[in-house]
Amino acid sequence: MNEIWPQLKGIVTRLYSQHGYYLQMQPDGTLGSTKEEGSSFTQFNLIPVGLRIVAIQGTKTGMYLAMNGEGYLYTSENFTPECKFKESVFENYYVTYSSMLYRQTQSGRSWYIGINRDGQIMKGNRVKKTKGAAHFLPKVIEVAMYKEPSLHELAGEPVSPPRKAAKTSDSPSLKNGRRESAKADAS
Repeated sequence: MNEIWPQLKGIVTRLYSQHGYYLQMQPDGTLGSTKEEGSSFTQFNLIPVGLRIVAIQGTKTGMYLAMNGEGYLYTSENFTPECKFKESVFENYYVTYSSMLYRQTQSGRSWYIGINRDGQIMKGNRVKKTKGAAHFLPKVIEVAMYKEPSLHELAGEPVSPPRKAAKTSDSPSLKNGRRESAKADAS
């Protein structure tokens, strides 16, 4: 019997930073940037997983781009809540990608994917949406159909890789209310 699974229309693209670098994911999962447009490691699948929410997956590695509770970008073999980014078109027609889970505790300011002027990947909590480091032009290579990432895992408690020195005040579960209600029940 043929299994039927949802089809999502996404794009294969290169993410070109306003500072002149392409976001790059090496075969070992290392993130970086390059000025070389032809590199196959600069190709990403932008897969819609919600309204203006995308998963960013390296086409060569199959790994997802993710941001942890300290603002560091990393790669994940599994699709987790840390792999979801809000895609917003900025006033200058560049696109910004902000973490769906993490933001500044006090101000509520979003954390963004960013590449600085030297081509270095920045911590999300250091990137401001008005600065060039956060601005990307998706250079579309092709439109493609994707299988929906394992969203059934997202229905229950978030599944994410262990984090080094996770801060409870920045915990994603405190933002989405799941553990908050568990703490309230315990008291």
